[in-house]
Amino acid sequence: MAESETVTLTIDASDEQDEVTLPRRLVEMLAEEGQDAPEVAGDLVLFSCAQRVHATVHHTDGETDPALEGVEETTMELFEDRFGMGFGEATGHGH
Repeated sequence: MAESETVTLTIDASDEQDEVTLPRRLVEMLAEEGQDAPEVAGDLVLFSCAQRVHATVHHTDGETDPALEGVEETTMELFEDRFGMGFGEATGHGH
């Protein structure tokens, strides 16, 4: 695969780092008008995390840790701040 067909993004967190390589065309397809690759990746990270915490809190058997419910609440607030709409509105999934 030619390097020009992919884009590699670096994720920094304190003194830790990771890289992810994605097809350039995929990133372009997911981009809203004017978005660059890091913004697209940021959207994907937050969206994925919101899905995961939502599923863990609302779609697993048994009781949910109240602390995790707080994590979900914060995540959903951050989601709304970034996307300008709630998770349920963005996904068509509500409770």
